[in-house]
Amino acid sequence: MNTAAKLSAYGAALVLVAGGGWAIGGAAGPVAASSGAPAAAHSDTHDAAGPAGAATGLPGGLASSLNGYTLVPSTTTLPTGTTQPFTFRVLGPDGAPVTAYDVEHEKRMHLIVVRRDTAGFQHLHPQLAADGSWWIQLGLPQAGSYRMYADFKPTGGQATTLGVDLSTPGDYQPAWYPPARESEVDGYRVRLDGDLVAGRSSSVRLTVTKDGREVTDLEPYLGAYGHLVALRGGDLAYLHVHPDESATAGPTIDFHTEVPSPGTYRLFLDFQHGGEVRTAEFTVEAQGTAPAAPAPAAEGDGHGHSHGG
Repeated sequence: MNTAAKLSAYGAALVLVAGGGWAIGGAAGPVAASSGAPAAAHSDTHDAAGPAGAATGLPGGLASSLNGYTLVPSTTTLPTGTTQPFTFRVLGPDGAPVTAYDVEHEKRMHLIVVRRDTAGFQHLHPQLAADGSWWIQLGLPQAGSYRMYADFKPTGGQATTLGVDLSTPGDYQPAWYPPARESEVDGYRVRLDGDLVAGRSSSVRLTVTKDGREVTDLEPYLGAYGHLVALRGGDLAYLHVHPDESATAGPTIDFHTEVPSPGTYRLFLDFQHGGEVRTAEFTVEAQGTAPAAPAPAAEGDGHGHSHGG
């Protein structure tokens, strides 16, 4: 008799599953007190492995409709290189626009827009109108296909991440990003230490310096000292993670996250200093998990088969 194979499921804070886009969503800890310092943050997530995909098992951001909610943009084609008003709605289970949202990470809606080659990353916060429509000035600087993620929690509902494709016409020149663990932006240098290992919690540390000096007075942004988005190459799975409970104002910011598969990941760190939010970008390879020990063969011929007498 063949020995039954045992499949182990990821019991992770998030699961990235191959599909139309690579996605992850994360929840921050309590909002900062009035002093301006962020409260202790943690890396709870609200993507496919958590509430966002609980009803269907799908990862958040890969579908335009999930948990009874549907993302409806006013248009999916925008002119290249021009900023213009852009609106969208989220329809609820009753088919009507949702008008009540909980505040998550100091905002009622987090909008992530990125081209499918991971160029042109944007983290935006649109405005909600009384009729349930969201409005923002949106510009897509280069031609190509983009993925837009709406990350929200409807009042009385569960945290959900929905995604749709947007496109801009023109000559598309895909970008390629070599492995990079250091990023420079506006005179800041950010170094990433630590490895992503598929199937288990991984710790990564980001260190911020400017002009060769450690930055020790990072400013709270959306209730935390840093926000990390990871995008998996090939399917655009999206993960939003926040610093662990020991987060300080720098120079280091520690994160814990879990990815389900080896491969290339693009990481985007939002941090605020001097009153301005900047984004550092990295390209890293996630390692594979150690192979599981083979199940012992049943008595018999030594090949997993047993024979009756």
